[in-house]
Amino acid sequence: MSAVEPSLEELLEEKKRVRNPLVPVGALITAGVLTAGLISFRQGNSRLGQMLMRARVVVQGATVALMVGTAYYYGENPWKSR
Repeated sequence: MSAVEPSLEELLEEKKRVRNPLVPVGALITAGVLTAGLISFRQGNSRLGQMLMRARVVVQGATVALMVGTAYYYGENPWKSR
């Protein structure tokens, strides 16, 4: 019977994906910009590499802000009085 019922961890993981669908997208964009920046530095184009590193920081910050915002929206705020 346990093979039919999903475990608690699986249910929680599914809820997280439904709540934060843009976080994995933000992580992939961050990784892509980082990779492009490192390739640019390796090829000797330091100006483009620096611009891409700054863009990575912005995208990474937006991803973290999205995580915090959705956690606050769904009530997972540790500062909220219970």
